[in-house]
Amino acid sequence: MKSDCCQFQSRRPKPARLRRGGEFAGWLLSGATLVLMPKCPACLAAYIALVSGIGVSFSTATYLRTLLLVLTIGSITWLLARQVRRAAGR
Repeated sequence: MKSDCCQFQSRRPKPARLRRGGEFAGWLLSGATLVLMPKCPACLAAYIALVSGIGVSFSTATYLRTLLLVLTIGSITWLLARQVRRAAGR
């Protein structure tokens, strides 16, 4: 009986091209969200209404705008920290 039959087989790592593509998509999506974010909550409410047909109140649009800004800046910070950590490891 083989003793290594129940051990985990390691997953194959993703090809470097897929990793780079996913990382680029993260930077692109976060940057585009930050650049295209409207400055006033009323504009955000209008965009949501145009895209989805659902109307949101001004206060809800204010909270959504703040949440989107926090998430976008957080993801950019995380991507930057990952790049710095990777560069420091070289």
